[in-house]
Amino acid sequence: MKKLTYEELLALHLSEESLKTAVRHPIAVILSNIRSLYNVGSIFRTADSAMISELILCGFTPCPPRKEILKTALGATETVPWRYFESTAAAIIKLKSEGWNVAALELTNKSIDYNLIAAEHFPLAIVAGNEITGVDNEVLQLCDFAIELPMYGIKHSLNVSVAVGIAVYNTLTKLNLKKYEKN
Repeated sequence: MKKLTYEELLALHLSEESLKTAVRHPIAVILSNIRSLYNVGSIFRTADSAMISELILCGFTPCPPRKEILKTALGATETVPWRYFESTAAAIIKLKSEGWNVAALELTNKSIDYNLIAAEHFPLAIVAGNEITGVDNEVLQLCDFAIELPMYGIKHSLNVSVAVGIAVYNTLTKLNLKKYEKN
């Protein structure tokens, strides 16, 4: 076993030109009032690595270009489609009109385990809430359902960028499984 060189890694990935026409996964992430510019940058990087359809930044979530976002995004602000909405509610209404299902990434009395995401949930937009207060109740009412990540220790939450990464990659796995089940 040997670590791949930078050149070997580049050969494995899409070029900037092919990225423009590449089919993206039917997953979007809505960032609702995220405070930390570093969390936003980290989520951009996760969005790029998972080839999700887009990021939607809402409320007081900071938008690029900001040096703190750019520092953690490592160029992903240029490779991930994104748009801004003043209100998370408006973003959800717009996505639903485009045919998206919307799930809050939140602990609620009716949350489902993130492993229960299934074919009928796609295309899927995942709402990630504020680092302190989570997803607002007003926003929860607009979501089709809520998903939760299992918490086995005494803490009841993860850093928002970590939680988004886990949720996106688990969702991506479910999407890929769905693809293989049809063959």
